[in-house]
Amino acid sequence: MTSTDGERRVTFPLELNSVLELLHAGAMEEQSIIPWSSNYAMLVEVQQEGMKALAIYKPRRGERPLWDFPPGTLYLREYAAFALSQALGWGMVPPTVLRSGLYGPGSVQLFIDSDPEEHYFNIYPRHAEDFQRIVLFDAIANNADRKAGHCLLDASDHMWSIDHGICFHVEPKLRTVIWEFADDRIPENLLQDLQKFQRQFVQGQPVYDGFSRILSQAETEAMCRRLDMLVQTERFPSPDPHRRNHPWPPI
Repeated sequence: MTSTDGERRVTFPLELNSVLELLHAGAMEEQSIIPWSSNYAMLVEVQQEGMKALAIYKPRRGERPLWDFPPGTLYLREYAAFALSQALGWGMVPPTVLRSGLYGPGSVQLFIDSDPEEHYFNIYPRHAEDFQRIVLFDAIANNADRKAGHCLLDASDHMWSIDHGICFHVEPKLRTVIWEFADDRIPENLLQDLQKFQRQFVQGQPVYDGFSRILSQAETEAMCRRLDMLVQTERFPSPDPHRRNHPWPPI
């Protein structure tokens, strides 16, 4: 944490529950619009009891309608991505909450200060294992938009994954710039993480039921099948030759 005007500004890592409480209950003040976002997104500052942090607020009412995703659900998918990251034990999606903000209900995610010139294309293979996690995460989440610029390094060299509004569709949607590991065997430590999550991700168990409250039942079941496939094959996914597998633009 650093001191600013007598208050404490959050810099991660900090005790996760404290960050989530600040994001969920802190007073919100608009800072600026994110101009490159395809949906309405806003940089905000949240403050509570001498703590403050910058965050990205994505209100439901600012979502651009998509033909293949149910309207008004993208902000929920942002939160589901955080929940998945936590369930896997990987801590790769910034702390995210659902709350009502300046323009109604939406997702609020801790802002990660990073160098925009550092992205997947120029930091791989230095962070190869981080990217292996991202590939597996994207396969489970069915991420339709993994751009190079959605992988951020903070000042501590920790890798973060952002922008997950178009994930968790029932139909295959995986589009990513990261295909370096296609059909490679999943390293044992990462496979063990998947297997641990698989044991928890069973209907009637708290983890499964938590996702089914955020996503539709069909989406939760499809997510379970994608996880099972990774564990069964023990290999990274390969691109489908019959569909588009890369996002545009790539960064």
